[in-house]
Order: sequence, then C-alpha cells, then structure tokens
Amino acid sequence: MKIEGVELRTVEVPLVSPFRTSFGTETVREALLVRVVGAESEGWGECGAGTAPLYSSQYTHGAADVLGRFLVPALGAVPDLAAHRVAPALAAFKGHRMAKAALETAVLDAELRARGVSFAEALGGVRDRVPCGVSVGITESVPTLLDVVGGYLEAGYLRIKLKIEPGWDVEPVRAVRKRFGDIPLQVDANAAYRLGDARHLARLDAFGLLMLEQPLAEDDLLGHAELARRISTPICLDESIVSARAAATALTLGACQVVNIKPGRVGGYLEARRIHDVCAAHDVPVWCGGMLETGLGRAANVALASLPGFALPGDTSASDRYYRTDLTEPFHLSDGRLTVPTGPGLGVSPLPEVLAEVTTSTTWLPLPAS
Repeated sequence: MKIEGVELRTVEVPLVSPFRTSFGTETVREALLVRVVGAESEGWGECGAGTAPLYSSQYTHGAADVLGRFLVPALGAVPDLAAHRVAPALAAFKGHRMAKAALETAVLDAELRARGVSFAEALGGVRDRVPCGVSVGITESVPTLLDVVGGYLEAGYLRIKLKIEPGWDVEPVRAVRKRFGDIPLQVDANAAYRLGDARHLARLDAFGLLMLEQPLAEDDLLGHAELARRISTPICLDESIVSARAAATALTLGACQVVNIKPGRVGGYLEARRIHDVCAAHDVPVWCGGMLETGLGRAANVALASLPGFALPGDTSASDRYYRTDLTEPFHLSDGRLTVPTGPGLGVSPLPEVLAEVTTSTTWLPLPAS
C-alpha cells in the first residue's frame, strides 16, 4: 500500500459529566487522531493517551511528538506497507505503545477500506452485536453514586463497574449491592492499593463481585499473585498487560483470572488479538476496556469485542455515555448491546462539521517514497 502522508490532529471534546478515577478527573477528552492518506484510501486511528501521564507514562502531546519525530518517518522505509509490517518497523523505538497503536490502526483502516473488508471480519469477529457494560467514576457521595448507577441500569447496561480508591471502596459497593441486588458488578482500582491492603480488599469478597481490576501497581505481578491467594474475588489485570508476552507471564504466575484488553495500551489491535488468543488457550476470559474513546476508537473496540474469547461485557458504552456530540455518527445502546460496524475498515468516519469544530491543531507529515 502506498501512503502519501500522515495527518496528526488534536481535538478537544467535552464530556457529558466529569469522570473521576483514583488518578484524576477529566472534563474534556483531549484526543490525538491519526489520519493515514493513501493513493486508494485513507484510514483513521485514535490515540488512547490522556492529557497528562497519569494512567500511564504516555500523554497526548508526547505521543504527537514521537509520531512526528520518529514513528511516521520510519514508515517511509517500509516497502509495500501493510498493517502487519508497522509494529516491526517501529520496534526499535522503545515504549510509546499508544502512539504506535494509533498509527497501526490508521494503516489497518486504510488497508481494509481499500479491500472492502470490515475490522471485525479482519480480526476474526463472530458476533454482530456485543454486550456493553459501563464504567462509573468516583462521585461526590454515595447517594449520588446510587442515582448514577440507577440511571445506567435503566438505560440497559448489562454490567456496572465502579471506580474505587482507598476511602471509597467497601461502603459504595455495599450501598450498590443493597439498592440494586444481584446485578453484574465489578470494581476497578487503577493500581491504587498495595499488598499490605489485602485484608481490607478481602472485605470486598462478601459482595460477589465479577472481579477486582488492577488493585496493585502495574509492575507488581508477584504481588497480584499473592493477593489472588488471599482473596476470593477474581483479579483482573489492566495496566499490567502490555503485550501477549506479559499476559502469558501473568497467567503463568497466577496473577489474574481475567484480562482487560485495551488495544492502545498493548500497541494496537493486532497485538490485542494475540492477547485474546493467549488467554483463550488458557481458558481465561477477556473483555475490552475503554479509554474514553470517540466514535473512531469505539468502532474499533466494538469490532475487537466481537471475537469469541470476549466473554464479558466491556467498557464499550454508547456515545451518549460520554459525549453529547460524538465525532462520528453516534453508537446507540439497544437491549444492552452495540451493533458491530460492517462497513469497510472501521465502518465509520468523522463528521466533517463536528471534526472542524473540536480541532485545536493539525500537522501534516509527508511520507517520502521508499
């Protein structure tokens, strides 16, 4: 595939309401979009990095810098460029998985659009609709939390995930269980605890949770394995799973019983599929995590979630969970599910008038002929 150049576009899209986790509060989604322009088609990718290096070491402007200085120029040396050649071409540059993922996704999208093949078909999806959960941020009070959860259940979401942190864990979970009964419920700590908190975290066992997501630091696989021996709630890893190799290591150590796959965190959808395959070989269920994606990233995530090993509802919420106006035609929840796009590539494109309104900067990077 011949690529003429790459556009980096920064957008700022206001959230419907503030989203608070153990590492901060977001009111606006600052997203870096990558558009690959080829002779036959163009493709889009969305970088999952946030405004600041809080979820991980990556952040929006750092991703734009490494893309412009190193990653995009490296593609110019790749003959007969295709998506599966992107990761090897960028392997010399350490880290920056979210930037790499956005670039690989844009190349894959352009490639699939030219071939008339959908993302889901290319990845091996088997469903035309995927079940959806919702991630609920930390609220100002328990009564407010109960109102928020009630609204999402009324909207039809099939699973509730509560963000927790020290001081906001057992009591909110207890209140949700008391009000709403035996709903599918899980919690996400975003690495806010230490192994010394094991006795406290064991108090969550009483509530029959689907899982406790990423309680300890991302590099503490041994700590997670020890915690798994001390509590009965299944442990899910998120930040710790950065590759198929990391997933295999975590499973071998007994550090988790469930895996959250976020394509941006692992370097792209091709690596995400490898993690899915590793977990399937170990009979470990996976689900698709979210990074407050706009419709571009959401379309790709929904396609990924259509693979057979995604046995649990993911954080693939409808557009109106986060945005009054999405960058693409909105995704709507129906019977707790989202429809998998069937058009070529992502199956969606940005709405020009919306894109123009939220764009804060653009950079064009011509790609020299190889």
